[in-house]
Amino acid sequence: MRSKSFVSIQECTKEDILRILDNAEKFEANPNRRLLEGKVAATLFFEPSTRTRLSFETAVNRLGGRVIGFQDASTTSSSKGETLKDTILMVSNYADLIIMRHYLEGAARYASEVTNIPIINAGDGANQHPSQTMLDLYSIRKTQGKLEDLTITMVGDLKYGRTVHSLIVGMSHFNPTFHFVAPNELRMPDEQKNFCDEHGIRYYEHTAFTEDIINQSDILYMTRVQRERFTDLEEYERVKNVYILKNSMLANSKENLRILHPLPRVNEIAYDVDDNPKAYYIQQAHNGLFAREAIICDVLNINL
Repeated sequence: MRSKSFVSIQECTKEDILRILDNAEKFEANPNRRLLEGKVAATLFFEPSTRTRLSFETAVNRLGGRVIGFQDASTTSSSKGETLKDTILMVSNYADLIIMRHYLEGAARYASEVTNIPIINAGDGANQHPSQTMLDLYSIRKTQGKLEDLTITMVGDLKYGRTVHSLIVGMSHFNPTFHFVAPNELRMPDEQKNFCDEHGIRYYEHTAFTEDIINQSDILYMTRVQRERFTDLEEYERVKNVYILKNSMLANSKENLRILHPLPRVNEIAYDVDDNPKAYYIQQAHNGLFAREAIICDVLNINL
C-alpha cells in the first residue's frame, strides 16, 4: 500500500487542514516530543532554502528523529547526471520520509509516484508550497481567532509566487475575499482566478497598492519579486520595487490587521514596519516549526 504523501494543498480536505492545525497548536504548547524515535528523515533540497529547510530539520530533531540529506544539489550524484527517479529510489533505501524542494513544477508529485515512503513537498518551482500554506493558515487562525469570512490582500509577485497560489486553495474552505495587487507582468494567473470562480470566491484585482485596500484587509500578505523566476532580467529590474509597504500606510488600518510574508524579504516591507504590532512575519516563520511537526506526524500516521 502506498503511504500518504503531502504534495498538494488541493488534496487536503477541510477536515485534514483543521486536524493539522489543531495538532500544530498542541506542538506549540509542547514542541519536544520523541515521536520519531528511530526514524530517519531525508531533506533533499535541489533549490536554495533557509527557513523551510531549517524548520523541517528542527521539527525532526525536536520529535526525536534523525536527519540526512543535502542542501546543494551540485554536491550530489544529480550533478553527474543521475535522474530524479534514481535519486529518490536510492534515498528511499535509507529514510522513512523524504522532504523535498525542487525547481521543477510537479517534481514532488513525480517523486511520490516512484517511491513507497511519504514525500513532503517543500516547494516545487512556481507551483505549490503546501507546508508554507499550513503555517500561513495557522498564523491566520491564531491572529484572527478564526479562518472564516476574512479579507486577504496579496501583494507583489502573484504570477510566480507559489505561496499565494497554495494559500488561495487552502483558504477556499473558509469563504474568503481576496484582493490581488500586482503589476500586469506579475498578475495572478488565470488558473488561480478560474479556481476562485469555480469555488465562488470573491476577488478583486488592482495594479495600485493603496491605503484604501490596506484598510479593508484582515491579512496583508506581502511577497517579494523573485529574481530567480525571471528569464528577462530587465523585466525584473522594472518591477522589483514597484510596491513597498511603509509604516505610515498602516495608520488607518483595522486593529486586527496582521502583515504576513513568506520571507525572505528584499525591499517590499520597509524596516520601520518591523516595530508595528501588526507586523507578524517573524512570528509567522516561528509557527512553521509547529505546523511542520504536525505535517510530519500526519504523513507518518503518528497519533498525538
